[in-house]
Amino acid sequence: MAGGTAAVMKRGRTLSKDYLLRSSRGSGSGRYDVVMEPKDPLRMAVILEFKVFDRLDDEKSLHDTAGNALKQIEEKHYDTDLLSRGIPAERILKYGLAFRGKECLIRKE
Repeated sequence: MAGGTAAVMKRGRTLSKDYLLRSSRGSGSGRYDVVMEPKDPLRMAVILEFKVFDRLDDEKSLHDTAGNALKQIEEKHYDTDLLSRGIPAERILKYGLAFRGKECLIRKE
């Protein structure tokens, strides 16, 4: 979801003193949308996965779509790079963001 990723990356300029922002990079067995890696390992890391609602994927609601985004984070092991850099799993926040037109729903693992 290029628009969502671009918006986060633009906003990221103000986060750059505390976080390294990465988008569309390979980690695990796929490519995540956005990862915010803390420069201080005591801070929380964040993985964001964006999805557009799609009835063809048997999604009945934005809740389902956001759930599919979270499922993708887990199935494709998007936390691999963060874990390899010494960030413990309990310090990695995972968010699935679902969009349908101007509607948005965010779910957290």
